[in-house]
Amino acid sequence: MKPDPDFDPRLAAKKLIREGRSGALATLTAGSGDPYCSLVNVATAPDGAPLLLLSTLALHTKNLMADARVSLMLDERKEGDPLEGARVMLMGTCTKAEPSAAGAYLRRHPEAELFAGFKDFSFYRIEISKAHLVAGFGRIVDMTPADVLTDLSDAGALVEAEEGAIAHMNADHAEACRLYATKLLGAPDGDWRCAGIDPDGIELQNGRTALRLLFPQRVTGPGPLRAVLKQLADKARTA
Repeated sequence: MKPDPDFDPRLAAKKLIREGRSGALATLTAGSGDPYCSLVNVATAPDGAPLLLLSTLALHTKNLMADARVSLMLDERKEGDPLEGARVMLMGTCTKAEPSAAGAYLRRHPEAELFAGFKDFSFYRIEISKAHLVAGFGRIVDMTPADVLTDLSDAGALVEAEEGAIAHMNADHAEACRLYATKLLGAPDGDWRCAGIDPDGIELQNGRTALRLLFPQRVTGPGPLRAVLKQLADKARTA
């Protein structure tokens, strides 16, 4: 079969990961090693690594505390036959995350603020070791962490500015976020907000629906970020 020049597996996988808000988490049952699967809410760190908020009372948390190996499946929740939609399986280890994970997770799941501070809850991060993408007939690809994660080695200034930039966009440029979603991504109208910014794009969210808008070029600092957001806003207004 000839390769599809219009299909980029790395972009497809990153889109699924960034837009995912829930997925199937597979762990190994403590003691027996039997496979166990559960439904979890998902967010992403600036580099795209999945973030989870888990309770020590949950069986999946007890499992990963005994054996940190996990697999997480995210799919595009396409209408109709789910097997016709794209999905990505992420394999790796799940351990407690840095404190910065709280902000990234709660921006995407604000309802979790009600219980995130409970003593039995902690934020976890999945360190991806490999990935498997299924995006349709002939579009099945094994992938490495470098394929699905975003390189932050030159983007420290952007990562540091992300939280403030998101707050500024939502407070002062909510209309631009709405236009990004409706005019550039073809989404229905709604209360679209900025949920994340990384060197490659911006995450927009309306309720539990998230969309990924790629930047026209890689951004590594606040100045270039302002310029590219204005460029996209101007494009959206004339669309």
